Amino acid sequence: MIEVWSNCTGDSLRQGDIIEDCDIAVVPDDFSTSSDEDIIDVEKRRLIVITQSCDLENGKAPFVALCPVYTVSEFQKSQMNFASLARLEEIRKGRVEGLYMLPSTNDPSNNLEALIADFRMIVSLPIGYLSRKASDAERRSRLLSPFVEHFSQAFARFFMRVGLPSQIPTFKSK
Repeated sequence: MIEVWSNCTGDSLRQGDIIEDCDIAVVPDDFSTSSDEDIIDVEKRRLIVITQSCDLENGKAPFVALCPVYTVSEFQKSQMNFASLARLEEIRKGRVEGLYMLPSTNDPSNNLEALIADFRMIVSLPIGYLSRKASDAERRSRLLSPFVEHFSQAFARFFMRVGLPSQIPTFKSK
């Protein structure tokens, strides 16, 4: 069986590392731009590193880009329109913009334990904070090659999309 994930320890970070229980600020839609009384909630999330490994290793990233990662069951609870296996299959095939399915860290052959990365919500956290979270973790999962490159490519495709105001007309037989 091909290895998809490795277990790692320590404070070094790479693209494809999963960091558990990260504190992120959640700004509500009705957040006021002029009030000093608004409160921003902080939630704990499981995140996966999106920033390129070379930028992390060479100290070029004081802040790290990450996105949330959910188990299939967590995702289905919050996104009811993905309750069916057919909708999950669309994510698995890469046909749902902004969502990417990763194999389970425990059992990559069991797609019901798969993880879903949500590129539609990107957070940026200080590298020092994440390095400490990584160091404090007993172990964490790191996506291996070529899976990390495929993940990176999916992220790039999501952000490089260009919508045109019109298309070349469809070919029609005369």
